[in-house]
Amino acid sequence: MKKIVWLIPALVLFIAACQPRAISATPVTTVTILDGEQILSLSTTKTIPKEILAEANITLAINDRLLYLGSSASLETALPNAKSYVLTIRRAVALTVVTSDGQQTIQTSALTIGQALAEAGYTLYASDRFHPPAETSINGPLTVTYQPGHEVVITVDGTQVRTRSMAATVGQVLAEAGVPLVGLDYSLPDESAPLPEDGQIRIVRVVESVILTQRTIPFNTRTELSADVELDHQELVQGGEPGLAIARTRTRSEDGVQVSQESESESIVRPPQDSIMGIGTKIVIRTTTVDGVTFEYYRVLNMYATSYSPCRSLTPNGNCSYGTSSGMPAQKGIVAFQYYWYLLFGFDHLYIPGYGFATVGDVGGSNLTSHYWLDLGYNDDDYVPWAQWVTVYFLPPIPANPGYILP
Repeated sequence: MKKIVWLIPALVLFIAACQPRAISATPVTTVTILDGEQILSLSTTKTIPKEILAEANITLAINDRLLYLGSSASLETALPNAKSYVLTIRRAVALTVVTSDGQQTIQTSALTIGQALAEAGYTLYASDRFHPPAETSINGPLTVTYQPGHEVVITVDGTQVRTRSMAATVGQVLAEAGVPLVGLDYSLPDESAPLPEDGQIRIVRVVESVILTQRTIPFNTRTELSADVELDHQELVQGGEPGLAIARTRTRSEDGVQVSQESESESIVRPPQDSIMGIGTKIVIRTTTVDGVTFEYYRVLNMYATSYSPCRSLTPNGNCSYGTSSGMPAQKGIVAFQYYWYLLFGFDHLYIPGYGFATVGDVGGSNLTSHYWLDLGYNDDDYVPWAQWVTVYFLPPIPANPGYILP
């Protein structure tokens, strides 16, 4: 029993002696530090950049920065596990910023001008202007001219669009903002005007509508001589057709409010076509028998007949001496027309039922307003009073001017 107790400690010692030695829990990593033109390499178990720099006796100024894989690395955050690290130190340099308000010098280790200004508290916009450009790398002390865009408020369609711009004119600002003038739209100030100092631009939306109104144009009726229509007759040779006119009324609205309405000139799209009544010039000689007498005639008219004789047409001295306008004696067979008809039908031959054949040989007067009047001549001893409408036949030969349109 004592022998077994002695063997147990010996066995434990043997097993322990046979175990491999423990491997270190923190591996050693190679770090390369680029500090300007200096290159420093060291092996370390550290992974926190602040501790690595302290081990390398490197101090960063307040505006210096540490880069790992091209991006800024936090001094307090451990680097990801890797077999090796390459750290780059960017030392701050002077960047002089010139603006319209003066100039400012800042210390920066930013990679580009734009990054440096943004980190310095400048609010940058796409419209801002830089010289050199914002993407220019900073590799040493540098001077940059910075012109921030003007703040612009565009009021359009009941809303406000805020933007910034360095454009010279209102029109250019609107184009940059994606709200150009369309059609009849206009801006306040005008698009050719410079950008206003207060940056306020208003777009007025203009809409014009045109209303078309039709109007019927009445046609006229006129007369024309027609060889296809018989003498003393009228016929419709062309029907009338009304015309059509289009009137335009233009209404203008600005931002939904009507500001004007005006009537523009009327356009005739279809002129009216006159109605034409043909006045007959076609002469047809016919034969008839009246009171047992057969004769030819080319015209027949209804006329109001009166009668006279020499002593019933007393001259101013009171005698019965009477001379007709044609010089023929006043007697039966001589009839008088009113003056204008006498000029047209003087010496023409007629036949009047109940009176007989006659010749137009005198000028007379009548209280009747119608020219359709004739005075039947008689001798004093065979006088017959007339006061009635009669049918008057005009006999050949046909005169050179038969009077197509009677006066």
